[in-house]
Amino acid sequence: MTAITGNVDGKKEISAIIVPTDAPGFSVIDNYEKMGLNASNTTQLVMEDVHVPVENLLGKKGEGFKQFLVTLDGGRIGIGAMAVGVAQAAYEKALQYAKERQQFGRPISQFQAIQFKLADMAMKIELARNMVYKAAWLKDQGRAFSKEASMCKLYASEIAMEVADQAVQIHGGYGYMREYEVERYMRDAKLLEIGEGTSEVQRMVIARLIGC
Repeated sequence: MTAITGNVDGKKEISAIIVPTDAPGFSVIDNYEKMGLNASNTTQLVMEDVHVPVENLLGKKGEGFKQFLVTLDGGRIGIGAMAVGVAQAAYEKALQYAKERQQFGRPISQFQAIQFKLADMAMKIELARNMVYKAAWLKDQGRAFSKEASMCKLYASEIAMEVADQAVQIHGGYGYMREYEVERYMRDAKLLEIGEGTSEVQRMVIARLIGC
């Protein structure tokens, strides 16, 4: 966790601290119901008068915010990867359904309107995947990657939502039913536009990093 550990020149000093879950005063509230990503448990951590030894300081005192930002950049690559996975799953379901669903004596995948949707989905997923790979490669190489992390997170999360929406559309009324699974991908994708910094925050970060 991060906490204010003092003031330096009138500014709050933030440090990273390891807090054991069995520390007195530490409790977990687990009663949240989410619209999606239900396989990932979400809890609230509550700390009341929790005391830990100074040895639990993680890194240097006062550098917690910097550590947090570095972690956030890496997390954005993870969100981008999740978004690519959700989008890929939604696309594959839509493609399979389009090949099987018959209208006017032929699969709807033979209709140009559906073909264009699927082509756009495939193209955008490929672009998002390559953006995630680039950001991850830069991080692995020890090079600056903040801009690429924000870009891949922003683009991948937004196309995941778009692809999931189109997958539901291709399924028609069936897409609204849980049996066909694509409605789940739409619900899961929404959080990816919010977690690790909203789309609006990513645009602010990118604007700053390109010198605006």
